[in-house]
Amino acid sequence: MTTEYLPIDAYGAIGNDNRCALVGRNGSVDWCPFPHVESPSVFTAILDSDEGGRFRIEPTDEYDAEQSYVDGTNVLRTRFETDAGTAVVTDFMPVREGEAPDERFQQSLYRKVEVLEGSVELGVEFAPRFDYGRAETTLERTDEGDLLARAGDGHLADGDTDDRAPAGGNEQPDGAQDSEPADVAAEDLDRESDVLYLHGVDLDRVDEADATATKTVTMDAGAVRWFCCQYGAPDHRSTDDYQTILEETIDYWRTWLEGCREGGADLLSFEDEWQEGLTRSALVLKLLIHEETGAIPAAPTTSLPEELGGELNWDYRYNWIRDAKFTVQALYMVGQEREARKYFEWFRDIGHEDPAEIQPLYDLHGGTDIDEEILDHLSGYRDSTPVRIGNAAAGQKQLDIYGTIVQGIYETVRYEDGLTDEDWDSVRALADHVCDHWDEKGESIWEFRDLHEHFVHSKLLCWVALDRALRLAEEYDRDGPFDRWEGERAEIREAIETRGYDEEEGTFRQFFGADEALDATALLIPLYDFLPADDERVLGTIDAVIDELTTDDGLVVRFANSPARPRESGGFVLCGCWLIDALVLAGRVEEAREYFDALLEYASPLGLYSEMIHTDDGSHLGNYPQAFSHIGIINSAIYLASEDEAIRDVLPDDLEAGDVAPLFRQHDG
Repeated sequence: MTTEYLPIDAYGAIGNDNRCALVGRNGSVDWCPFPHVESPSVFTAILDSDEGGRFRIEPTDEYDAEQSYVDGTNVLRTRFETDAGTAVVTDFMPVREGEAPDERFQQSLYRKVEVLEGSVELGVEFAPRFDYGRAETTLERTDEGDLLARAGDGHLADGDTDDRAPAGGNEQPDGAQDSEPADVAAEDLDRESDVLYLHGVDLDRVDEADATATKTVTMDAGAVRWFCCQYGAPDHRSTDDYQTILEETIDYWRTWLEGCREGGADLLSFEDEWQEGLTRSALVLKLLIHEETGAIPAAPTTSLPEELGGELNWDYRYNWIRDAKFTVQALYMVGQEREARKYFEWFRDIGHEDPAEIQPLYDLHGGTDIDEEILDHLSGYRDSTPVRIGNAAAGQKQLDIYGTIVQGIYETVRYEDGLTDEDWDSVRALADHVCDHWDEKGESIWEFRDLHEHFVHSKLLCWVALDRALRLAEEYDRDGPFDRWEGERAEIREAIETRGYDEEEGTFRQFFGADEALDATALLIPLYDFLPADDERVLGTIDAVIDELTTDDGLVVRFANSPARPRESGGFVLCGCWLIDALVLAGRVEEAREYFDALLEYASPLGLYSEMIHTDDGSHLGNYPQAFSHIGIINSAIYLASEDEAIRDVLPDDLEAGDVAPLFRQHDG
């Protein structure tokens, strides 16, 4: 069994509510935090193949492997073909329809192994490493015959936010290896301790010094084995129960997907060649949604690199305010009205805070403690260091977040009973804050840590905050300091059009006074209704992005010639979607369709997208799967549908023809 790194797109994602794991096409679970997606990982081999820990089931002989999802679900199947036979490993995290989430039930990972034909010898390796591999891990046998792993040095799964008593570890004889683990009674263990059970199969070779259990099993056609990895406490089930839970989980995902179609969004059923990609994008979003709070992490992983061997490795297991405007649109358009409302409530609550206290990102429970830490003991994916947990961008000044919140309120209230007094108080406070601070420098949407400038995108969103505040006041007959807002809005417009626009080159720049720096965020200018799409400055910017930021294969990098970094090695999937959207608005629909078709070709074999695609070899870079990428795919399909008379009827009834997107209304002239 090899320990080499797989390509990022050779992984499938499974999960439920607030849990997610990555399973490689070699049958190895190489990333899995417990008990929640933002918790420390127990399997971390994707960030250190030697020391990170994994749970692998893989043929011992040479094989061909192929992964697929059970149709219409997030249940993953890995099919192994050897000379002697065929085996399938089915991986899933359990979830049931019509029940409030059961934490104990859902804090688990089920693996079903079955041989379809012939005979297959499989190697099993169970090597958990608590707290990203920082905690000492011990393996023990319970009285019930389960294999139990637990942290032996007091590390907790919930990190510094948890005041639970630490788990204790049993002392093992020095140098003891390849022996039977010590027995321990399950009832003696604290339910809240950092422990992991493996039910189902007796792993007979245990290296206690390395806390790794292995077994080689030979299975013939028709044979089935179940492995249940359960966090926190034992949850014994019969084989029939396991199969029932699998069927319930499949039913859950399919019922949810059918509900999307019944919710008025036929977006998932138009353009045959697009159906599979759009359906998978919807399922990815649902997979990532935190059921309790409605929050959505940017991705369920940390520190998968933007460039192999580089330092741009970030923790994306948080909810970014700036994602809200795109996320709500995508959720509504695929019929996820419940999820859209819940997500809106999450960031609406953030908007009710003092604007000076609002930060760019939060944890999935709305917490603000996101201190960044470097894990020096991990070698990183393909030696890409440092490995980070937490994200220091939470403390940055990102002026775009205020416009994001006001824009979200502006569009989402049309699905509700109107603008509440509390919402209007928030809008007023945000607009006043923008008036006081819009002309300050800040960090950009790209969260540069070494470039502090007047970014055009940040100013654009400040303009959006005031523009939408004024529109809301007019629509809902509210009072406010309108003369001030109108004056500041006009000043922002003048600043963008004079200091952010390069007359000689005919394009908007990355920041005020930039000589050459071009940024794909300039494509959002027509999407936010700042200028009409047929304005020569918009058209010039679109052409500049195509000429300078877009590869022959249709990948769009975020920026070029920037003092932060001259150029990136990967195209940013979302930026490719922005180009498509801007082209549609500009009436260049066929060109947009060509770019969209090209972008769909870059999906992983399972239809997943990371944050970036390498411009040379098409490999995936960055955290994976990336919610923003899948959101962009859905929203670009909306733009294309809205401009194609033959398919316009796939849009929900409350989206009028010609109203290209509910969050970004077209210029009225």
